[in-house]
Parts: sequence; C-alpha cells; structure tokens
Amino acid sequence: MSGKHIVVIGGGAAGMMAALAAAKQGAEVTLLEKNEKTGKKIYITGKGRCNLTNACDKEDFFKQIVSNEKFLYSAFNQMDNQMIMQFFEEAGCKLKEERGARIFPVSDHSSDVIGALNRQMAKEKVKVCLHTCVTEILRSEEGLEESGNQEKGLPCAAYVTGVKLSDGKILKADAVIIATGGKSYESTGSTGDGYSFAGKLGHTIKEVKPALVPLTVEEGWCMEMQGLSLKNVSVLLKNGKKKIYEGFGEMLFTHFGVSGPLILSASSHYVKKYMNMPVSLSIDLKPALSREQLDKRLLRDFDENKNKHFKNILDGLLPSKMIPVMIKLTGIAPEKQINEITRQEREKLIECIKNLTMTVTGTRGFNEAIITQGGVNVKEVNPSTMESKLVKNLYFAGEVLDLDALTGGFNLQIAWSTGYLAGKTAGAKGV
Repeated sequence: MSGKHIVVIGGGAAGMMAALAAAKQGAEVTLLEKNEKTGKKIYITGKGRCNLTNACDKEDFFKQIVSNEKFLYSAFNQMDNQMIMQFFEEAGCKLKEERGARIFPVSDHSSDVIGALNRQMAKEKVKVCLHTCVTEILRSEEGLEESGNQEKGLPCAAYVTGVKLSDGKILKADAVIIATGGKSYESTGSTGDGYSFAGKLGHTIKEVKPALVPLTVEEGWCMEMQGLSLKNVSVLLKNGKKKIYEGFGEMLFTHFGVSGPLILSASSHYVKKYMNMPVSLSIDLKPALSREQLDKRLLRDFDENKNKHFKNILDGLLPSKMIPVMIKLTGIAPEKQINEITRQEREKLIECIKNLTMTVTGTRGFNEAIITQGGVNVKEVNPSTMESKLVKNLYFAGEVLDLDALTGGFNLQIAWSTGYLAGKTAGAKGV
C-alpha cells in the first residue's frame, strides 16, 4: 500500500479511470459522485451505444484533437487507444470496430462499459459514495505567500488537504482529483462545479462554450426540410474566404438549422474562433460528381424528359423533401417545360446542388452539446502528471480541462488517458 488517501470528485469516465489507476498504485481511494449512479453521461453517449474510443493510428488520432493536442501526448502514451481496448476486453466488455475505426461494445449497450468499470473499482476496493456533493476543496494555509516566479503570483507551495461535503463533513485527502466533467448535458450532473473549484484555487478558466453541438442558421428554407437526413455529402464552413472546416459524411436538417455528425464536427471549429462572426456553411450534395459531370447528367436527364415539367424531373437527383426548396432557390418556374430551360437556369441548378449555402447564426445550448470547449487552462497543469502547477496534490482529468476533440470516440479517449495518468501519479508511493 502507498498509504495515501486519494479523493476523486466525479464518477464519469475520467473519474472512474483515475480512481482505478490510483487504487492500482496501492492507494486508498474514495470516489465522490453527486448522482444516484456512476457513468451517467457515458450511458447516453453514442445514442446509448457508447463509442468508447477510436482504433486509428496515433498520427490520425491527434489530427482529431481541436484544443491543446500537445498537452495530451504524455497522457495518451500512458494509456492509448489500444491499451484502453485491451483494458475493456480483459474487464469482460467485448468490443467491435465500426466505420471510421469507431469502437463500441459488441452488445451495443453503454451499460456494459459502465458495468466493466464498476466491477474493476469493486475489485480494487475503491469506495464509491453516491449522492455525495462536494462544496469546497480544502488547502493548507501554509506557503500562501506570493511567489514572484509564479504566473499571477500564485502560491506554488500551497497544497490540498481534503474536501468539504454538502452535509458539512470534512474528508481528509493526500491528493484530490477533479474529474467533474464540463457543462454539456447538465441533466447528467455536468454543471460546471469543477471550474468553480479550480477558480477558487487560483486557476484560470478558459471561456467555456458548447461544442460538438448543432448549428442554427438564418435561412427559413432550411427549416422547411426539417427531419431530412443526408448521407455522403460534403460541407465547407467559411469566414469570408478563410476555410474553417471541411468534411464528408452525414448531416440532418432541423427546426432551427442543421445537425448530424458532420455538423457537430464543424461546430467545434466554429466555436473555437468564429462565434459571433459572419460564417457561411456550404453543402455539396453530389461530391462524387464534378460540375462538368453533373452538367452532363442533367443534359442527359433533360434530353430524356424534354416535355416534362421542371418539378417532375428532380426525383432521381434529390430527396423529395428538398425538391420544393431547390425549385424556390433556383428561381425556375416549377411548371416550366424542360426543353425551355436555359443554360443559365441549368447552371443555377448546378450551383444549388454543388454549393447549397446558408448563414450560420450560432449554436444550440449546452444541453444539446456533446462536450464542452474551454475549461481549466492547461498551461497551469503539468502534462506529465496532470497535477496543478499552482496547488500541490491537486490533479485534473477529463472534460474539466481545456481539451477537446471531434466525434468518433476521441473525447472519451481523452477522459481515459488523462484520468489514468492523474490517478497513477496521485496514487504513487512517495510522490
């Protein structure tokens, strides 16, 4: 035994992994969770199936990190995607790989992921306290004199001594790991408590924004296609001539704008730097065809349907829900005969198909965001240990940090990696 008592605040992915890693070092570990069960957010990820990591190689993995990828290197090397897959397989949660190298439980039940973690915590004798709310992280009063070599004159010599609970009880600890998550899906308990704890201990909190979140758009015609899902399309997000994001995949029209995997990924790049700026979203409905190839196809279709009305020849080209909108946008009269359509009108149709453009006005709120962008400034955290540079024996893991990625299992891997490193270091003997 290391003889240490480690308190982990938060029973999500990062918290449970941190608790396990600390316990494996021989520490006595208490995990505090304010909900009635652990893993509440894991339960709803991947539409309840839990895309728990991604099997891509390291280089491709880091291309999917949106914020502070270099900070993640050490943690990822300690617990990478291959290691986490092995961990779950050995813990009795069999895995499978799907399109895009996404990893899911064979059962398609996120509860199997949570179950594996709970079984391992029980095996390692982690004490799990549910319905337990932390109100304050306690630190020593010693060493609080200002230190000239510290950013903002913050006290490096201060150290945590424990936590205070909502019932007034004090729980002493040799180290505290904050793994409270972000602000997305507040119904799961992610209410931003960790930012408050960190802020009171002197940490800088980078502006917190909803990410991997649906986008709202200005154009009313977009809402006319509510419920329409598109596959194999490409989108381009631009601020003026500057490309913000380009991707290929699936998207969905909604009553407020656009959503779906492709849009969620685009949103993380949008909120990073371009919130409240004029941004255009262009959809290429036929990315496999060049404009010239599409023109040839239209000419062939037009030639075969010379005497039909314009509104009646778009079925083979576009989803039915999109046809009235496309007719409106082209400005071509729906009753116009095909043999009367001019070259200019045909070019307008090609432009609408290859470059269907709308104006992004913002995002939906935190309750529709998969993750949170922003959080504890990683410059104030040691990437090799996850320990605070400002307060000794205080550690951070998971979404509370200013660290996020695109969809595909990458954000859960961030939680596993940072949680493992924080727990391993905090629990180590003599550290």
